[in-house]
Amino acid sequence: MSYADTYTKKPITDIFTNDTDIDRRECKRTVPMRALLLAPGRTGTASMRAAMKQLGFIDTYHMMNCSIENPPDALLWMDALRAKYDGVGSFTRKDWDKLLGNSQAVCDWPACAFAKELIEAYPEAKVVMTTRDVDSWHASTLKTVYWRATDPELRLLSNFSWAARMYYPMLKKFFDAFFEGDFPNRGKDVFTSHYAAVRKLVPKERLLEYRVQDGWAPLCDFLHVPVPEDVPFPNVNDNSDFISRSRRRNRAQMYNVALQALEILGILLLVLYLVFYVQNSRFS
Repeated sequence: MSYADTYTKKPITDIFTNDTDIDRRECKRTVPMRALLLAPGRTGTASMRAAMKQLGFIDTYHMMNCSIENPPDALLWMDALRAKYDGVGSFTRKDWDKLLGNSQAVCDWPACAFAKELIEAYPEAKVVMTTRDVDSWHASTLKTVYWRATDPELRLLSNFSWAARMYYPMLKKFFDAFFEGDFPNRGKDVFTSHYAAVRKLVPKERLLEYRVQDGWAPLCDFLHVPVPEDVPFPNVNDNSDFISRSRRRNRAQMYNVALQALEILGILLLVLYLVFYVQNSRFS
């Protein structure tokens, strides 16, 4: 059974988070894929997501799409990871269109793990690699997303929370597979080899290596779109409050779980009351 087939509807008690509940198994491509931003996260990908929106790209898919926006997406990402790294099943262009069909661009992780697959699936799309000094990237990732992938609170929640049950196993699988089971020691080498691999996969005329500090001009020139007038390039730096936001997310999911437990308890009490009432009625 695929992970996507384990999908369950969002509980009515999940009221403390604003997650959507879109089952993408029947989705199809609605807009053309125009750009593949295949660098790992923490290289300015959140800023790039905002920039691509400003340039008129319809939904640049980012890890946030499945971490805090539509958690069922994580099930399809898990199927893609298993197909690539474990040889379980397959993940074809049709599957990518289900997952990314509403997006004209994709960035961040886990998409970066599928550079070869996405380049082959969307040969018409331009490829952008945001770059960053490897040491500062590694330090930033250790303090943020790797911390999240090893967060014991999130791991515990994944046993009970509708959203965390889908998201956490995928996040852990991604880090274990892409970074060879040892991000602290292997992360820098994987980062460097990933860029080298993409350079070999993409003709120079289809590839832009780019720092977000370079602003609009090189990006717009490469994508053949106008430079926005009097609009500064987005600077979305979520490093400072990443952990506090993640902990707020944990708390909200805990409240969802607690409310669901109260619902179940209420149903059990009602059943016990009805049984007691019926028995008393029969013998009175």
